[in-house]
Amino acid sequence: MFDAIVIGAGFAGLYAIYRLRGLGFKVLCVEAGSDLGGTWYWNRYPGARCDVESMSYSYSFDESLQQDWRWTRRYAEQPEILDYANHVASRFDLRRHIVFEQRVLSARYDDSDHFWRLVTQAGSMFRSRFVLLATGSLSVPKWPELEGLDSFGGECFHTGSWPHREITFSGKRVALIGTGASGVQAAPVIAEQATSLA
Repeated sequence: MFDAIVIGAGFAGLYAIYRLRGLGFKVLCVEAGSDLGGTWYWNRYPGARCDVESMSYSYSFDESLQQDWRWTRRYAEQPEILDYANHVASRFDLRRHIVFEQRVLSARYDDSDHFWRLVTQAGSMFRSRFVLLATGSLSVPKWPELEGLDSFGGECFHTGSWPHREITFSGKRVALIGTGASGVQAAPVIAEQATSLA
């Protein structure tokens, strides 16, 4: 049983663990991925980087942390942002409060004892007085609704859930759907390898 459960071990989740623990709460963070980082754990597509200045990702709750960390680029790439998240987790011993590979399926509040009951996809059950959602707005990738996508014979990738293995586009014809920040970042890197990019 916990005082508080945080769902999601991205930047908001890490800060929530830090603050709750500092207030004396017995806290647990439940994370669907196999490691921390939130968006920056899942979004590993070619060219992934922040579209705001790197300093915007710096935590301001600890002055020495702000002084010790030096961003190498004005707009940091994904590996550096993930390194920063891991640096913070190690520096403040946050990892011991996180369970990984535990996607929450349900959270039900019991009026009889005033506790939340969480059940995960892995079959774990947790009880807590409070639940904080640190899942962010980018936690569920949305695939385009295109006729024939489910029967397409080639490979399909989503920038929001990029495989944790090397992907090569060498000799391939690639269609890129979307011109948001992810599409703009991925296009030039993919184009360097692909036979064609549309």
